[in-house]
Amino acid sequence: MTNVSLYVELQARPGKEEEVAAFLASARSLVEAEAGTVAWFAVRFGPDRFAIFDAFDDEAGRNAHLAGEVAAALMANAETLLASPPQIRKGDVLADKLPG
Repeated sequence: MTNVSLYVELQARPGKEEEVAAFLASARSLVEAEAGTVAWFAVRFGPDRFAIFDAFDDEAGRNAHLAGEVAAALMANAETLLASPPQIRKGDVLADKLPG
């Protein structure tokens, strides 16, 4: 069972909305290589509002993801793409339903 998670809120800069969407879509291939990331979702809530939700079995998986390529690429492009810094929230998973 997954035990820990991340919820990251993102707001695109005006005019950068589609670049943020494309960045998030392209990040999937990087996350697939992360053995400790059990579930990963990139979602859009409106024209300029996005979020990432990830779930992990343990703290080691979450920390590896935070130190991984997606996080590094996001932070490297944050000033250009985002209106404000990403809002990263760590959570505990109370229950889950995953395929398989």
